[in-house]
Amino acid sequence: MADIKEQHYDTIVSPVITEKSTIAAEHDQIVFRVARAATKPQIKEAIEALFDVKVKAVNTLVTKGKNKRFRGRPYTRSDVKKAVVTLEAGHSIDVTTGLGR
Repeated sequence: MADIKEQHYDTIVSPVITEKSTIAAEHDQIVFRVARAATKPQIKEAIEALFDVKVKAVNTLVTKGKNKRFRGRPYTRSDVKKAVVTLEAGHSIDVTTGLGR
């Protein structure tokens, strides 16, 4: 197993569990919310260390925060960086159970 460091836990914030990410999971793609400063090589290293899988590719996107209202008061949601991680054939991550395969 790869060497797990504390920075790996800082890089990967949480899995994204939506209808769209569930469909992507059928094609060996897992979506994670990641730190804004995280780079693709850092994300790849963290996923491989934490889940003991082989990563084929990492695509990132930044979702800009929306202007919303709550009880009449306006606020702005924070920007969120997401990573779509494509796994090598034969590898899988079950994000519903936590760390591990």
